[in-house]
Amino acid sequence: MINSIAKLFKALCSNTDPGALAHAVSCGILLGFVPQDNALWVLLFVFILFMNIQRATYALCVIVGALLGALLDPLFDQVGYWILMQESLEPFFVRLLNIPFVAFTKINNTIVMGSLACGIVAYIPLYVIARVFIHFWRKYAAEKVRELKIVKLLKHIPLIEKIAEFAVGD
Repeated sequence: MINSIAKLFKALCSNTDPGALAHAVSCGILLGFVPQDNALWVLLFVFILFMNIQRATYALCVIVGALLGALLDPLFDQVGYWILMQESLEPFFVRLLNIPFVAFTKINNTIVMGSLACGIVAYIPLYVIARVFIHFWRKYAAEKVRELKIVKLLKHIPLIEKIAEFAVGD
């Protein structure tokens, strides 16, 4: 976990493509929202690993998304219930669940459906927010963080030295 945080700060300060970082944030939150006890989570996890993203950021955001997802489960349940109760979608879901192995995705579960839908809806706003944050960090904040006394103090603590070194980009 600490290593992932250090790699995230290093990527923020390096020449890592901002798009790869922003997609990692969005994909990580999306995957973190989806409950982990189904085949849908595994399929998404494997699919996202084939994308050009910053993997340490992805891993960290999956954890953050899972923590947020636990808090948002009542919302996911309501959204999933609303989607699954749409009469116009009923034939689609019946055909989908008649396909072998699709039932293992638990797509007919209200929380799974709601978390997937909310994750997809949140993808683009999270991407834009991450891109803006990365631009702001690289252009304005990174230099100011390097000059903070607390950062200079952290550099001298052996346990935190590696993380502080990555965080300020030295």
